[in-house]
Amino acid sequence: MHILILALGALVTSTLAVPSSTYVRHEKRNNLPPGWVKDQRLSGHEILPMRIGLAQSNLDKAEEYLMEVSHPDSPKYGQHWTAKQVAETFAASQESVDGVTEWLESSGIAPERVRKSQSLGWLHFNATVAEAEDLLKTEYYLHKHTATGKPHVACYEYHIPAHLQPHVDFITPTVHFDTKIPQAALPKRKIEDANVEKRTPTLSTAAAGVPVQTKAAVNVITNPNNGYHPKKGVDINIKGIIAELENCDQFIVPDCLRALYEFPPNIAANSKNSYGIVEYTPEAYLQGDLNMFFANFSTNQKQKTPTTDLVDGAVVQTQVESFEYNGESDLDLEYAMTLVNPQPVTLYQVGDLEEGASFNTFLDSIDGSYCTYEGGDDPTQDPTYPDPLPGGYTGPENCGGFSATKVISTSYGYNEADLTPAYEIRQCNEYMKLGLQGTTILYSSGDNGVAGNGGQCIGPGGVYNDGTSGMFNPGFPSTCPYVTSVGATQIVPGASVTQPEEACETVIYSGGGFSNVFALPSYQSAAVKSWFANHPPPYTAAQFNNTQKSRGFPDVAANGANYVVAIDGAFSLVYGTSASAPVTGSIITLINEARLTIGKSSVGFINPTLYANPGLLNDITKGGNQGCGTPGFTAVQGWDPVTGLGTPNFPKLLAKFLTLP
Repeated sequence: MHILILALGALVTSTLAVPSSTYVRHEKRNNLPPGWVKDQRLSGHEILPMRIGLAQSNLDKAEEYLMEVSHPDSPKYGQHWTAKQVAETFAASQESVDGVTEWLESSGIAPERVRKSQSLGWLHFNATVAEAEDLLKTEYYLHKHTATGKPHVACYEYHIPAHLQPHVDFITPTVHFDTKIPQAALPKRKIEDANVEKRTPTLSTAAAGVPVQTKAAVNVITNPNNGYHPKKGVDINIKGIIAELENCDQFIVPDCLRALYEFPPNIAANSKNSYGIVEYTPEAYLQGDLNMFFANFSTNQKQKTPTTDLVDGAVVQTQVESFEYNGESDLDLEYAMTLVNPQPVTLYQVGDLEEGASFNTFLDSIDGSYCTYEGGDDPTQDPTYPDPLPGGYTGPENCGGFSATKVISTSYGYNEADLTPAYEIRQCNEYMKLGLQGTTILYSSGDNGVAGNGGQCIGPGGVYNDGTSGMFNPGFPSTCPYVTSVGATQIVPGASVTQPEEACETVIYSGGGFSNVFALPSYQSAAVKSWFANHPPPYTAAQFNNTQKSRGFPDVAANGANYVVAIDGAFSLVYGTSASAPVTGSIITLINEARLTIGKSSVGFINPTLYANPGLLNDITKGGNQGCGTPGFTAVQGWDPVTGLGTPNFPKLLAKFLTLP
């Protein structure tokens, strides 16, 4: 799929016939995403829930603000902001609200029809299709998802007055197809017949009462075919490998990781420290699997469970057991809980069994200012709560009801090309705001090398192909410059745990490349320019964004091959950056514990410190991340788009972060 990418401040214009000569094209879609087909033109009397996302203030200073509290040379390092300070700084201006409201009124949308979010970041109104088409100079069509039959309303381009472009981020429903697809692969009868435990969410007031602010509409599709899910290898008998390090090249267990990255077990807990793992229903852990793992690799944690925050009717379903539904969560929690023990681990279980969830659903739950008016997301893009589907969650949407942990690791992702730049930019800014407040956000970089989710590459006309050729397909949110993207390494076959690792080339390939949306951040500029100068790849602009002006990923890497995981009552080998991200998050959590114990802040956004001090990581100089019919990129000295700056060196990282204010 190809979407016309509109650079901020340089939007493409098109002259329309009078009386719309001042209108310009705001967003455009050239192709439908995979799985969608155009059905029919919408009737003019149908009602659409229109949402206008207003441009936030001071975003041009966002990187400056974040660097002030995140760069190791800044005198304000670690002086993280409050949620109130963030909300007030980035609220949409009154000029934006007034300008768009006047346009709506002049177009026949009376002011009493328009609702404003508390922060003035969103304008909401219902309009007939005829009104919306006239307002946006477009045509609306009904589309259907070929696998599920789910309908979706969209147009292919829309227009707004030229003078309002700096004030409008995006409008829905329009060109966006990042809709949460129902869990077609879930055996629903089994779920409905089972006695699935439905727990009441434990609400906190940490983020409650914060004025509602803008959000993005980027969704994660959480079905078993998601290319970010870990890959299952053979079932194994763990007898003889529990305490052995000689076979770490074949069987990764917690002690292998401690030896690789030189971090200790059993660091004391700190009541201010916390580590969050995000999972999306119907993916769920099994307590029996955790017990099996702990009985062999962390004996003092037997019967221990994570602190569970159930977001929007989420359930930790236990009746449908398979690798597809238990593998991700079992992997994440078994290793995260073991490696940070006795630090607390919070499981954010997101979404009910009917609607599922999106990245927005989670972000809403930890930041009340990210919700829209009365806590409602765009119903054409995100799950709607109360859930209108039979058997769904009937309570109100969780809007700021849960606290953000100091570190949050997510092992899901999307192709950057699946989403429009406006959506991605808006969500990326939310990660920036969390960083300002002292939270470290980590995302796995993907398991298909330079190819995208499911191994797809971008062919002629922007259409996905079978992955044997075409343009490289970078992943989002890894391309957001305000998250830490984690790639994958492996122990060289036949080598010892003390020898240098290489880029993962067993079952998976570390996701990496360059964004087609986000500019090169200042903290990464020197590293990326050095890579282009010293290791220019044998590819042209026909294969990747080689402008040397775009965000590169991943930032770091960690082992992602041959993990021993208890799943569905048996031990199996598991592969993926799904393992790399929570392991890296575990190390950052232990560093936070050391800082918090001596009265310092959490480390928050870590990228500026890492890029300013690349010697804190173990450089990886062997292996590649093939895809799209090419060898992909190659791991080299210094940063590279395969393993980033390298793998963690805990003693060096700890020493550096303890010296910072």
